Amino acid sequence: MNGARTFATAGRVMRQLRHDPRSIALMLIAPSLLVGLFAWLFVDQEGVFDTFGGAILGLFPFIVMFLITSITTLRERRSGTLERLMTTPISKTDFILGYALAFGLMAAIQAVVTVSFAVFVCGLTVDGPLWQLGLVAVIDAVLGAALGLLASAFARTEFQAVQFMPLLVFPQIILGGLFMPREDMPDALYVISNFLPLSYAIDTINAVTVGDEGWDVFGPMLVVAAFTIGALVLAPLTLRRRTP
Repeated sequence: MNGARTFATAGRVMRQLRHDPRSIALMLIAPSLLVGLFAWLFVDQEGVFDTFGGAILGLFPFIVMFLITSITTLRERRSGTLERLMTTPISKTDFILGYALAFGLMAAIQAVVTVSFAVFVCGLTVDGPLWQLGLVAVIDAVLGAALGLLASAFARTEFQAVQFMPLLVFPQIILGGLFMPREDMPDALYVISNFLPLSYAIDTINAVTVGDEGWDVFGPMLVVAAFTIGALVLAPLTLRRRTP
């Protein structure tokens, strides 16, 4: 790993994003629009948005960053850009960490925009500190980016990258505690949910929204961070220079 090369890769990705307004709009605006749509849907049902809005804040950034990162990284490989980069002193680790840094920065901006929109426009009630909610949203979005980097190593086309959603994303949405408290699930599904990072992201967000403190907030947050680091460690090991 070389810090200068990592930052150089991150800078290159940011310059590419600057010339791709559609991707920027998808990352920064789409989650807020989806949160707003959800709030509008239940505008006449008091308490529904406050109950589910926090979990939605973790869900939409996760999905958006997964899609953007996996497709963008795969495009680099299919276009031959990655193969050319690998002829330089840059390593796979530098490449992955550079992407993670760039998309992590976008995730932080996205979190500020989405949380601000949910709280100040949609009226989401948060009993805990807003900075904690923003921190969870950032970590959750970075998790989506990390899993997107990992998924891109196994996909050959952009369509295949999207097809990883039923495998990596949908089970986490279903079993993460959004639709049913995890403790009320059948025993086998509860055990499976314990191995899914989005479950802990939703646990953390719910803890912040109801005003819990200490380990109830930071315990699950550390688990999500550990999953994120694990995905970033595995991604360079599985990254191929070129798609056959």
